[in-house]
Amino acid sequence: MLTIGICGASGSGKTTLAKALAASIDGKSELIKQDCYYRDHSYLPLEERAKINYDEPDAFEHDVLREDIRSLKQGHAVTRKGYDYTMHRRADSEELIEPCDVMIVEGIHAFYDPRTRDMMDFKLFVHVDPDICLLRRVQRDILERGRDINGIASQYLSTVKPMYERYIRNYIEFADVIVAGGGLNKKIVDILAFYINSGQLLNP
Repeated sequence: MLTIGICGASGSGKTTLAKALAASIDGKSELIKQDCYYRDHSYLPLEERAKINYDEPDAFEHDVLREDIRSLKQGHAVTRKGYDYTMHRRADSEELIEPCDVMIVEGIHAFYDPRTRDMMDFKLFVHVDPDICLLRRVQRDILERGRDINGIASQYLSTVKPMYERYIRNYIEFADVIVAGGGLNKKIVDILAFYINSGQLLNP
C-alpha cells in the first residue's frame, strides 16, 4: 500500500488536492483526514468545547491515527472516524475503511508525529499565502461548519495564526514536494497520478 501524506495550513487546499489526486488514481484509494481524529471533549459544555485550541498538535489523537494507518498497511480494516464541527465533538461511525492501493493522509499536523511520518512513502506540503488561507477558511467555516465571522476571526487570531507560525510552516522541511498555489494545482496532480499509476512511486 502506497501512503501519501499531505500537510499545510488550514485553508491551504489540502483536502482539495487529496480529493483531486484520489480521483486521478487508477487503483482503489482512501482519504484519511486528520481532522476526524480530534480528541473528544463531549463531556464538556458546548461553550467550553468552543474555547479549546483546535490548532495545536495535542488537539489530535496521534496514536489512534498512527494505529489506523498501521492496521491498514498490514491489511486490516479500521472504523471510519468523524468529527462534528458545529457541536465540537467526535462523530465516529461503524463504517469500515478497507485496505486499499493508495492511502492519502491529510491534515495541518499530519507531519507532527515522526512515527506517522515514517509510514508515509511520499509527503507533500501545500504552500499558500496566509492571507489566501484565511479567506478560504472564512468561506469554508461559514458555509460548511456553521460558524459566524466574529468567531472565525477570534479563533484565527488566538490559535490558528500562532500555531501556524510555531508549528505548521516548519513542516515544510519534511516534504518531498512543495505544492505551490493550493489544491487546484492540476500539474502536480497529473504528475503524481502518472507516477502512481505507472507504479514508479510504489515501495521498492
